[in-house]
Amino acid sequence: MKRFWNHAVAVRRPEGGHAVLLDGKPLRLPGGAPLATPSAPLAEAIAAEWEAAGGAKGGEMSMEAVPLTRLLGSAQDRVAADPGAMVSGLASYGETDLLCYRAADPALAALQAREWQPLLDWAAATHGATLAVTEGVMPVPQPPESLAALRAAIATHRAEELAALGVAVPALGSLVLGLALSAGAVTPEGAHALSVLDETFQERRWGEDAQAAARRARAAADVALAGRFLALVRA
Repeated sequence: MKRFWNHAVAVRRPEGGHAVLLDGKPLRLPGGAPLATPSAPLAEAIAAEWEAAGGAKGGEMSMEAVPLTRLLGSAQDRVAADPGAMVSGLASYGETDLLCYRAADPALAALQAREWQPLLDWAAATHGATLAVTEGVMPVPQPPESLAALRAAIATHRAEELAALGVAVPALGSLVLGLALSAGAVTPEGAHALSVLDETFQERRWGEDAQAAARRARAAADVALAGRFLALVRA
């Protein structure tokens, strides 16, 4: 679409929270409601997106240029209306968490145990969620009480935080990594590196696959966005 505004600024809303104005008019979500942020830093970051998008009035832009806006819009329009659906969707990742599936290759399995087990131990200590580990890719049943504990941990998150987890967890293939990211127990870069441990191990042996590398780059960008959004929401 064409840029129709000259300037974007963040302002405090009289009713609480913060908004973004485009030439003095509230930035609105697709459903028509004014976009509202819980923190000033998030509003300022979103205003910066819109200030840069399209370059100048009349320039071409797409919503890809405003990822923080899209994530907040998802939180307001979709997640806030039915947080239970997002909680359930995220909780399902705990049933087949990436960190629970170890390779038959002894060298890779040793690397996985060294890098992944501390996060599983963290989930057990922090959330009371002890997860079973197996070799191979066949699903291993997880203790119902552990899955319930993970679900309870997800449910403590606000709509904005759930929206961020909704981006991070699928990109990582791991609910444990997503919760660790949310808790600050791992950085976005560290979480992504752990999630692609198998691929990078194999590439050191056999060489890089261009398609796999491109896919990892997209996932890394998603995790970085989720991490940044979480930090701004909580600032």
